[in-house]
Formats: sequence, structure tokens, C-alpha cells
Amino acid sequence: MVVFIDEMPWLDTAKSGFMSAFEHFWNDWGCAKHNLLLIVCGSATTWMLDKLINNKGGLYGRTNREMHMHPFTLNETERYFKARNITMDRYDLVQTYMIMGGVAYYMSFFEPGKSLADNIDDIFFREGGFLLTEYGRLFTSLFSDNENYRKIVEALSGLRYGATREQISKATGISEGGTLSAILKALVKSDLLSTYYNFGETKRNLYYKLTDMFCLFYLGFVNKNPTNNPHYWRDNQASPKLNRWRGIAFEDVCFVHQEQIRASLGIAGVQAEVYPWRATADGDVPGAQIDMLIDRADRVVNLCEMKFTRGDFAIDKDYDAKLRNKIDALLTATKNKKNIQPTLVTTYGLKMNMYSNRIQRVVTMDALFEKAI
Repeated sequence: MVVFIDEMPWLDTAKSGFMSAFEHFWNDWGCAKHNLLLIVCGSATTWMLDKLINNKGGLYGRTNREMHMHPFTLNETERYFKARNITMDRYDLVQTYMIMGGVAYYMSFFEPGKSLADNIDDIFFREGGFLLTEYGRLFTSLFSDNENYRKIVEALSGLRYGATREQISKATGISEGGTLSAILKALVKSDLLSTYYNFGETKRNLYYKLTDMFCLFYLGFVNKNPTNNPHYWRDNQASPKLNRWRGIAFEDVCFVHQEQIRASLGIAGVQAEVYPWRATADGDVPGAQIDMLIDRADRVVNLCEMKFTRGDFAIDKDYDAKLRNKIDALLTATKNKKNIQPTLVTTYGLKMNMYSNRIQRVVTMDALFEKAI
């Protein structure tokens, strides 16, 4: 017998007595039935963590399997649209991922026969757009007492490289302690935030970074820059703002698909840590920002630059100078003990010219669509 309860948190309304009844049902009857499989599902992250997974009362230690349903990868996103007979090339699929973050519910609003720009206008920028009010509903459905959760997400939305607990506390006014820890843990569990250590820093400095692409898009384009133009996305395709956004959002897509990047480089089996990295100028040490570092156990560091372009990426004199500065900064940080491999992750490839030999490895957009190992 299989009993599947979908969105269980919504059954636990005020004064319902649901949890005490559920505990009694399971402990006095259900757990003794060896032919009974109970599956519980819920999108309210804090409820699922507090009332089931980390329950300290009658359900302590009762769960025997936890399945975290992550958003789709690019591979799964492509297959999803094919199943719905929606045709898009991979350039547009990556842009779709930059906005929807692989969430099937959000992508379900796409209509066949419409361009990407027209679909985005319908969903976000026209009166009655399907996801115009989704941002508020998202926090209400995921978290009880969600004000502080929103404060943290909105503070991190303006911090490209994230922040430490101390910095988040100062930015939001939420005191460091158990409450902040619980909120950050729930935000990470919900796939809204990711954590990382900055290369070369102490492991005490854990950074929290907003990586949910729907939240980043909504806060950047819908919330902060409201518009009355129902064709906003279509009319601004070539604008500097959208081009800047594509460049930054492509970095986020690459971090979600770091397994595919490592597989394309032939290092899937090599132990490695992946970081964004930045260093401030200090005396003779140059400052630098690097999109992604893959710090490998074989004493090699892939210095990855992400470029989202409509054609092959061409390195010019100015970009070559910036790249050499980044290599110098990284060599200084690693004290010249590791081999630095400049690596380009881009849409279509690298254009050969007098500066292209600076890049040792190239990963194209197609690699990101491979199935994760």
C-alpha cells in the first residue's frame, strides 16, 4: 500500500491538531505495517525541516529517505520543451534558464509558436502576466514568517559575490545567532542560496550567494524597474542593460552546470573545488575578479572566463591585458605553485587571432546540455 500526501504542510492549519493526530496515527499504527509506504511531499521548506526531517518530538528519527527535488538542468529543460512541442535553439534555451532557473512550473507558461521575447513579455510585462505576483507567493509558500527571508534575499541580490553571515547580519539587521542560521539553512535547502569559500581565504569565511535565477531576474527587471511597456523584453533585446544581465546570468548558469564543465575538460574524476574569486589590489599584488576557478588536486587551476555572445568570442588587445592581469594576480595568490590554465566557457567558441593562444581550453554551450554524470 502506497499513501502519497502532496503539500502536507497545508493540512497543518492553526488549531487543526493535525500534527498530534498524524504522530499518533504513525507511531501507534502506521510504522508497524510493513506493507505500508508513506510518501510525504511539501514545498514549505521550513515546515518540512522543522516538523518532519528535524522533528524533536514524536516523529524524531522516523523519516528513512529524503528526496530533494532540484530544478531541471539544461539537459532536462531541453527535453521538457521538446515534449511540449516548443522549439527553441540552445542560445534561447540558455536565456530561458537565466530567467526561469529550470523550474518546470514557471516554464509551463510558455506557449508554442511564440518567440522567447514574446513569451517573457506575456509572463512578466503584460497586464495579468502569469508570474507578476509569483515572487511574493514564493516566499509565502516556502517559509512561515517570511519577512526576514525576503530581507536576506533582497540584500544579496545586489551583492554579486555574496556575503558572510556577519555581512548579512549588518545589511539586514538580523542578529547573528540561531535564528539567522536557521533562515540561511532553509534558504540553501530551498535552492535560493548557494555557499562557497573564497579561494585562498580561511574556511571560516563561508559566503552565501543568491543563485536562484527567478529571484535575480524578478528583482532586477520586474520589481526595481516596473514598466508600462507590454513589449518591454522584445523592444530591449539589444540594450546595454540586457547585454550586461546576460553576461552575469550566464555565469550563474555555468555554476549550476559545473559538473558538465568538468566533464568537458576531462577532469570529472579529479577531486576539485570550484569558486568564484576576487582579490583587491595590495601593493605590488594586482586586484582581479575571476568568474570561476576550478582548483584541482593535480596542482592545476582552471581560470574560467564566461562569455555569452551571439558568435565566436574574439579576444582583443584590451581583454588580453585584463586576462594577463588576472593570471598574474592568481599566480601571486597561489605563490606560483600551481599551473594556471586560462579556460573560456562560451556559447559558440573562440575566434582565432593574434591573442587567442592565451586561452588553453575552450568549453562551448553545447557541453552544458550534456546529462550530468
